Amino acid sequence: MRFAQTLIIVSIFCLVAADSLGQMKHSPRSSSYSVPRVGVNKARIICPIFETSRYPYQGIGFKLGDPFALAYKFYPNKHFSFAVDAGKAASGLYNKYYREAFNSYLPDTLNSDQSISYLAHKAVADWFLETKFLYQWDAEKISKGLQLYAGAGWQWRNTELEYDYTFNDRSNNQDDGKFGKFTETRFTYGPVFVVGFEYSYFSLPLSAFIEVEWFVDALIDPGYQRFQGGVGLRYVF
Repeated sequence: MRFAQTLIIVSIFCLVAADSLGQMKHSPRSSSYSVPRVGVNKARIICPIFETSRYPYQGIGFKLGDPFALAYKFYPNKHFSFAVDAGKAASGLYNKYYREAFNSYLPDTLNSDQSISYLAHKAVADWFLETKFLYQWDAEKISKGLQLYAGAGWQWRNTELEYDYTFNDRSNNQDDGKFGKFTETRFTYGPVFVVGFEYSYFSLPLSAFIEVEWFVDALIDPGYQRFQGGVGLRYVF
């Protein structure tokens, strides 16, 4: 819930800040200066974003949230785009899930007098890769430079977990509580569905975006679902 609230607050801040920058009026002092003339070619360099006659475009940047990723996007035309994100998942948001996964790794060779108890765990590595096919449309009635988009794709995840535990053996009327640890690698994949918006009304070729994703595990834990998302910025060229 905290993560969702943070996304909402950041999204409102981005929209207000970007809209203010794009529509800022000149002060009385600055209005006394003459405005330099800018040629057509130079004007396009200053703000070349998403002109209908100039597709295709590409964008590369980053995304903060779950996950933290490098974000690439290809815009072949006005309505369709293809995105690839690669980076590191926010492992802290999955602590409860990884804690519960501990029981699935317990050996089935223990007798009734033996037990293994969970102590702690840490994600040594938690990487992901996803591709998405998106449909987008203008939302300039809401704000100039705003586009909404929705789509679907596929996500691959590879997580390496290290668990600490205690081993108890009461077969000799002793409860030693010996410490131990083991490492497990979880590789999985599944479909991902996404909705978001992209804002590009800047004086530089930049595009800011906010998106929410819904991931469904199709391999290691079929049916497991998780909301993900983040905010990001891309350089468009």
